[in-house]
Amino acid sequence: MRLIATTIIALRALRRNKLRSVLTALGMIIGVGAVIALVSIGNGAKSQVEASIASLGQNVITVFPGNFTSGGARGGWGSASSLTPEDALAIQNEITGVVAVSAEVRDRQQVLANGLNWSTTIYGESPEFPGIRDWPLTDGIMFSDAEVRSAAKIAVIGQTIADQIFPGTDPIGQTLRIRNIPFKVVGILKSKGFNYFGTDQDDAVIIPYTSAMRRVSRRTNLNTILIQAVAPEHMPRIQQEITDLLQQRRQGRDPDFTVRNQLELAEAATQSSRTMTTLLMFIACISLLVGGIGIMNIMLVSVTERTREIGIRLAIGAHDRDIRLQFLIEAMTLSLLGGLLGILLGIGAAYFVTHLYGWPVQVSLWAIGGSFAISGLVGIIFGFFPAHKAAQLDPIDALRFE
Repeated sequence: MRLIATTIIALRALRRNKLRSVLTALGMIIGVGAVIALVSIGNGAKSQVEASIASLGQNVITVFPGNFTSGGARGGWGSASSLTPEDALAIQNEITGVVAVSAEVRDRQQVLANGLNWSTTIYGESPEFPGIRDWPLTDGIMFSDAEVRSAAKIAVIGQTIADQIFPGTDPIGQTLRIRNIPFKVVGILKSKGFNYFGTDQDDAVIIPYTSAMRRVSRRTNLNTILIQAVAPEHMPRIQQEITDLLQQRRQGRDPDFTVRNQLELAEAATQSSRTMTTLLMFIACISLLVGGIGIMNIMLVSVTERTREIGIRLAIGAHDRDIRLQFLIEAMTLSLLGGLLGILLGIGAAYFVTHLYGWPVQVSLWAIGGSFAISGLVGIIFGFFPAHKAAQLDPIDALRFE
């Protein structure tokens, strides 16, 4: 009964000063709202990156050119390549747990058909490419190993190419010219849209890598090698075995390649956004600290204003623990009310940003629960000193206070 009575007295005291109570809780409202909004936007960005990486396929390991030393000069990813089709074939034949391998050659070319032209990326790939990238065809077929061996002039196109070069018509069976070389369209890839880096994945033409090397780019080396592992738990072992195999094929020369798995690519892609989210979260936590200081300040003012009231309560039999509990309840009520309103504000702000800018958001339940718990903890921590000060007042001195 004493707890209930004390709670009622605390709530009545807050109700008597509605405007001051709301303004006191405003710091908590802004702090919690900022935490919820930033966590939601950060989680949304992270999920978008993960979805973009997942669109590259499942359990994918990529061999990049680079990490070599030549005449004292060292290079990184994308440096002059010495990757060859024989390297890709060796990986496929000698590494256990490898499901598929695609030798990849990339080039930027103008393509023409039906009096229309379009600048696009030409990908020279193996027949396993759609399986590795988890990229099915909506129409037609993929070229075969026999067509790769013969450097056949056939192509599989993305949806953007179909829309730009073959508007309103069926592209299957039609001719697409690359560097004035006729390629027969045999398939259309399912639309994937834009990836996290803003690149239109459907703006692509896929041809046999042998055709790309001999007929289009006229090069002898590959840009990358795509490998699909049988399962995620086998990826570290396969990655190391690929590194050892390629190094063995180079007969002890300095490595001129870099092997990365999908998780490492995702980590690199999310690092900058995670750093920015952490920085903004730190700023939001400062807002919570400022809100807590505001609560303590107002509670100290309240203790001074209500000194005679405290003296009367002590004089008629209230214990110091009752006074302490009353002011702690007031501080916690302000803090928790601010936390609740802040959660609503943060969720609303996150979805408003989505509506305004199209950014993805992902509201986190742990962030909501954590923010609410922290707001209550802030109320206890910053409300304890004013509550203790009120409880230590001498009843006689309090009654004399003017």
